[in-house]
Amino acid sequence: MLILASQSPRRRELLKLITEDFVATAADVDETLPEGVRPDEAVQYLSKIKAAPFIKDGDTVIGADTVVSLDGIILGKPQDEQDAARMLRLLSGRCHSVFTGVTVATPEKSTTFCVETKVQFFPLTDREIERYVLTGEPLDKAGAYGIQGYGSLLVEKIDGDYFNVVGLPVSKLVRILSNFTL
Repeated sequence: MLILASQSPRRRELLKLITEDFVATAADVDETLPEGVRPDEAVQYLSKIKAAPFIKDGDTVIGADTVVSLDGIILGKPQDEQDAARMLRLLSGRCHSVFTGVTVATPEKSTTFCVETKVQFFPLTDREIERYVLTGEPLDKAGAYGIQGYGSLLVEKIDGDYFNVVGLPVSKLVRILSNFTL
């Protein structure tokens, strides 16, 4: 059985591009990061700990985590509307990185990788930020935006895998899964 160790509706939707035959579930894991960890290392570490509780005979598990990073600093999910507006002001007119770490594991073997996509935001006015925050969309998203929704209006260009920004680099994942039991 293929198990997606995530409750993210976006990841479930993206995995359906590869296969409809999977189960999505998640465990409550401690996502505290080691001191000084880089964003690319952080997502790989988190993908491993999210996959680990579900590794058992006969199953292939996919764990994933996505972060937004500006100048090497991880911007997680905002705590509230004010925090979302703060993050969006930081990203305004700048290029940032979105990292997704993925672990594919069975009891016999495991592969962990990271994909980086560069995202350039338009310069944003206070009014644009306020209107976007009022949609509610940024409140449950890393970096306070969702490129697949209204957040797409903030993005000038991307360099890399669009689906990585949404939360799962499906083109690389399908190649990794081909080395497993699919």
